[in-house]
Amino acid sequence: MLRKREQKLIIEIWDRLTPVAEEIGADALFRLFTTCPGSKTYFNHLDISARSQHLRTHGEKIVLAIADGARNIGQLSETMADLQTLHAYTLRIDPTNFKLFTHCLLVTLAGYMGEDFTPVAHRAMDKYLSAFSAVLAEKFR
Repeated sequence: MLRKREQKLIIEIWDRLTPVAEEIGADALFRLFTTCPGSKTYFNHLDISARSQHLRTHGEKIVLAIADGARNIGQLSETMADLQTLHAYTLRIDPTNFKLFTHCLLVTLAGYMGEDFTPVAHRAMDKYLSAFSAVLAEKFR
């Protein structure tokens, strides 16, 4: 999976981006809903227009959970256990949406980080977000 150097880089990136978690999350969610309209199904009761307060609030929750997972990457399944259960049994989210969201998040991160989103950072973040998506989807198997 991730080498120690990649783990350190991912933690550094999320520590730097946590203050703008709301913006990053809202942008990534809006990108998801725009490019994958079927993902809106789970959000019919919310205002999902660009930069809406619902997107900002939910986006921040997602980004902070991802950042928390990065800090506990060695125990990702344990750290995300409550979210696994919530998404699988209560919300019944199609696990394909996790992968779609992480792709949208990668694009958003590239925009926010600019030149700092190097190929090395991109590869490390892609590996981490793939692991994060897989962990969230574990309860669906």
